[in-house]
Amino acid sequence: MRALTYHGSYDVRVDTVPDPILQEPDDIVLKITATAICGSDLHLYRGKMPELKNGDILGHEFMGTVVDAGPEVTALRKGDRVVVPFVIACGQCFFCERQLYAACETTNPDRGAIMNKKNVRSGAAFFGYTHLYGGVPGGQAEYVRVPKANVGPIKIPETLPDEKVLFLSDILPTGYQAVLNAEIGPGSSVVIFGAGPVGLMSAACARLLGAETIFMVDHHPYRLEFARQTYDVIPLNFDEVDPAEVIVEKTSYRGVDAAIDAIGFEAKGSALETVMTNLKLEGSSGVALRQCIAAVRRGGTISVPGVYAGFIHAFLFGDAFEKGVTFRMGQTHVQRFLPELLEHVESGKLQPDVIISHRMPLAEAASAYKIFEKKEDDCRKVVLTP
Repeated sequence: MRALTYHGSYDVRVDTVPDPILQEPDDIVLKITATAICGSDLHLYRGKMPELKNGDILGHEFMGTVVDAGPEVTALRKGDRVVVPFVIACGQCFFCERQLYAACETTNPDRGAIMNKKNVRSGAAFFGYTHLYGGVPGGQAEYVRVPKANVGPIKIPETLPDEKVLFLSDILPTGYQAVLNAEIGPGSSVVIFGAGPVGLMSAACARLLGAETIFMVDHHPYRLEFARQTYDVIPLNFDEVDPAEVIVEKTSYRGVDAAIDAIGFEAKGSALETVMTNLKLEGSSGVALRQCIAAVRRGGTISVPGVYAGFIHAFLFGDAFEKGVTFRMGQTHVQRFLPELLEHVESGKLQPDVIISHRMPLAEAASAYKIFEKKEDDCRKVVLTP
């Protein structure tokens, strides 16, 4: 089969690789009908994540049709059309029983990006996301093996086209969990840092849950304008203003109820932070988190769906303490949210496909990564079809 493989920083290629086969009795093999490039895939593309090997198949947002199933697969059968969560969870361990699927302690033989490894159990494996997270081949391919097929893949009605439901695999539940973690409800005010796919899905879900005021912070005018037109946000370009300062002034000098950091560790920081990151003296830029702390009101909540790893310079923990801020963060417990989100998509309350700007064949995936990474042609989100 053909698949998008990693060969080093900024070097991905569509290669011919062996077809996947069933390895465990609860595996399925999926024929991919649609897959997408996620913003977090760019961390891999830029060579910012360790434990990537040449030839690794990338991609964790995908859907397709079941073409083979192991003897212990009871939830699905051949011919079913499904969306697959990027999180691989067993459904039976201590964490899965508490619907904390991203913390599943049985699917990942490694330990993720945790630096303090003292007696810590592993979190879940992810598709196509380095050997820190299990080294499981991803779905930017013609076919993919899906482990733990009784826990996660959700059947899709034939009435819904792929593009309407594809983002159930990651960015829609990630945005939804971010908003739930932020405790957004009717009348809430929130700032979302990052107008990429997760930031846009967070805005959509914040509107769904009744947010009254949404600030959106980015420095790409086309992304901010799309967010303004689509989700009625107040756009703030951080190249032109200090976002937290503006937000505080516009909220009676209190700050917003919640802040969502949908950027993560590659936020555009200071020259000092860039140097420190290049020298491996820190693992993440803290600029987005500092802005969140400054923009949120006392007793407010900071929700972090953006990926972080390693040390952070100038975290300003004392400011967070002084304000009594609550932090909620982490990878998404996708399986927990799929049934309700599918209902919202079916009813039209959520229309995640509106953010798609580019549709390209899998054969052109390397070019698609370049376009997405460089923000060319007003690129917001790329969908690939094998």
